Amino acid sequence: MTTNIPLLINGQEEHTPSTFSVISPYTNEQCWTSSSATPQDAIRAVEAADAAFPAWSQTKPTTRRDLLLKAADLLEQRLEQNAEYMRTEMGADVGASQGFVVPLAIRMLRDVAGRITSICGSVPVVEAEGQRAMVLKEAMGVILGIVPWNAPYVFGIRSAACALAAGNTTILKSSELTPRCYWAIGRAFEDAGLPAGCLNIIHCRPTDAADVVNAMIEHPAVRKINFTGSTAVGRKIARSCGQNLKPCLMELGGKNSSIVCQDADLDTAVQGVLAGAFLNTLLTNALASGAHFISGSTPADVDATLPSGCGVRMAPAILGGVSEDMPVWQEEAFASVAACMTFDSEEEAVRLANGSGYGLSASVFTEDLRRGFALARRIQSG
Repeated sequence: MTTNIPLLINGQEEHTPSTFSVISPYTNEQCWTSSSATPQDAIRAVEAADAAFPAWSQTKPTTRRDLLLKAADLLEQRLEQNAEYMRTEMGADVGASQGFVVPLAIRMLRDVAGRITSICGSVPVVEAEGQRAMVLKEAMGVILGIVPWNAPYVFGIRSAACALAAGNTTILKSSELTPRCYWAIGRAFEDAGLPAGCLNIIHCRPTDAADVVNAMIEHPAVRKINFTGSTAVGRKIARSCGQNLKPCLMELGGKNSSIVCQDADLDTAVQGVLAGAFLNTLLTNALASGAHFISGSTPADVDATLPSGCGVRMAPAILGGVSEDMPVWQEEAFASVAACMTFDSEEEAVRLANGSGYGLSASVFTEDLRRGFALARRIQSG
């Protein structure tokens, strides 16, 4: 019997008439199906979160802290199973899923829980004599989190836990590639005793995503949007938020540059670059434009060595002969591929690093600490 991943609305798991297939990259076949929300389902999730907000926002900080810690304990008890969901849905290996992403999400949840009691206001000094002022910090309301596939437990916990910790209620719109991972997060919070409606999980088919997301952004109860994903989709989200005068917090894609100086410890540099480039497993376009393999081969070459029916896995590849106008250099590629170029001066290295879109981070490998800091201050990243 095929497993169907339900929505989570107002504390209830819901299976919808409309579903979509979740394809495992290990087999290139369906691993399970997921319920697919309509805009009306999304609005019900917002209404559930809105109804739960007054009571949840008034809970004591220690109550919220203890509940988040219990959810972290449950995620830890289910670590192996949750990591298996991640490997099946997105193709991660044991080291990345069970040894890194899921444990990191659990640590993040406990860290957020420990900060709840430190949320407090202030008493500023005012200009007029005989007057005093107090600044209070209050929960905003319903927060919409739109989360990606590539580290589902980390992004799900970051989005949901931060909102809940501050007394908000929330909806997570999951990636259609990893709905079971996000379901697992919702299940842990529900089993920990989170009141119904405080956390709602919505999945939908890609063709319905724009209508589902816009229905929630446009709803008056949604007070803020938290989005992690591509720059192209981020522009659309920002446009909708602007039209509805709602604040949005975004983490968008971009290239992460590494500058390896001639005095660098190459063993350290190689390990750092490979870890950053190959953690998440586009290529034909770069080869057609003149790039060449330094290491690795095409997915077709790899698949030819595997048993029939194997999925879309590819061996790590490093490309040389890359130019600045190639998409593989300019755009974030969620595949096990890295592109490299050589440079003759620090000025050229900085220009190359800053020539593409902002990445989440950048690195400089050198044995000269002063040189490293000087280069780092010139790089536009983060």
